[in-house]
Amino acid sequence: MGIPLTGLTLTLSLAMGSVFAAPLSAEPLATALFGAMRNPSQERPTAIGSYSRGCAAGLRELPPSGPTWQAMRLSRDRNWGMPETISFIEDLSRYAATLKGWNGLYVGDIGLPRGGPMVSGHASHQMGLDVDIWMLPGRNMRLSRAARETISSISVRTPDQRRVNRNWDRQHYLLMRRAAMDPRVDRIFVAAAVKIAMCNATPRGDRAWLQKIRPWYGHNTHFHVRLKCPPGDAFCQTQRPTVAQLSKGGDGCDDSLNWWVTDMLNPPKIAKPRKKAGPPRRGPRQYLLSDLPRQCAAVLSSR
Repeated sequence: MGIPLTGLTLTLSLAMGSVFAAPLSAEPLATALFGAMRNPSQERPTAIGSYSRGCAAGLRELPPSGPTWQAMRLSRDRNWGMPETISFIEDLSRYAATLKGWNGLYVGDIGLPRGGPMVSGHASHQMGLDVDIWMLPGRNMRLSRAARETISSISVRTPDQRRVNRNWDRQHYLLMRRAAMDPRVDRIFVAAAVKIAMCNATPRGDRAWLQKIRPWYGHNTHFHVRLKCPPGDAFCQTQRPTVAQLSKGGDGCDDSLNWWVTDMLNPPKIAKPRKKAGPPRRGPRQYLLSDLPRQCAAVLSSR
């Protein structure tokens, strides 16, 4: 695999320049270390750690343009993923091209060339197993690089967050159903209004796939697909609880779903617990390399 398990020693490469110019007492942020990488490590593809605290070896680039996809915001250099993720995007984009009014997908962020935490936008997307798919129907599959920096997606949710708006249609439903039924997919994060709309639009019968559709904040202009740990990746931590544990045979469309458009939007006032003494807990943008799995040091220092 090329990633040693013991005796890791990080040899800081001169090619990483000023990122390592800080004094030894000031360990650089992991966002700076991983953001400085312009190429993946030349190792067997391996997802390491968790979706929000990890890195990845041997990632593959999603080509900026394909017959049925366009990678957006190329200046971010976040179109790198595990081979399973790239294959999933290619497969889903081909299906998207069969939908009325769609010629393919506009693909948002996947991950950095070696994974790891990013300076902006995401707490997750650290192992090359997350991908954002725009709600904007992919019609033009020959966008210029400049256009991909300025075009924006569309919101499919009303301003009050309770319902889908006129941008939402049957094609979005079919696309997300297709993604959720893919066995490679662990879960899909959407706006709560989207989850409710999908629950209402699905007839009786096989509704178990709906459990993968998970309401979460900030997903009104895209849906966020999270793939399962690849088979055999011993360093990849399966998210807990798993979708199977969450579902208990259900579809996630029960009364608890209403919380997202009731208490979540208008939370009851409760007394805030007193903060525990000690240093503040670091978030992904404050992570140091030592906060990540130890194998990530080898990923950084590898060719």
